[in-house]
Amino acid sequence: MYDPFLTAMVLTVTIAMFPAIFMLYFMLFRKAMFTVIQVFRKHNAVGEQNAKTIKELGLMPRHFFDPFKPALRDYKPQALQSLIIHDIVQVTVDQKLYLSEENLLAILPTLGPRN
Repeated sequence: MYDPFLTAMVLTVTIAMFPAIFMLYFMLFRKAMFTVIQVFRKHNAVGEQNAKTIKELGLMPRHFFDPFKPALRDYKPQALQSLIIHDIVQVTVDQKLYLSEENLLAILPTLGPRN
């Protein structure tokens, strides 16, 4: 038997979940961006002379069947790609990466160089 109240409730809950899902994605992506920036600073890859490969930085994308890592989605490769697109992370001719503190400060002034 058709119940319009139950249908309305299911539809309302489904529509209300969309903002929550996008908000969760945004929070995880933002956290991954901060993590990637900290990885560059930890490895002192903050200038062209100190550039490192993705493997040296430990930012290689995970394989689907990697049994030694948790099954949660890893947003760091997407965050790294976004930082490259916005010129915060620079790529050298030999495919090494480094963090441009000047560009980071210009785009996100609250994340300036850490002492």
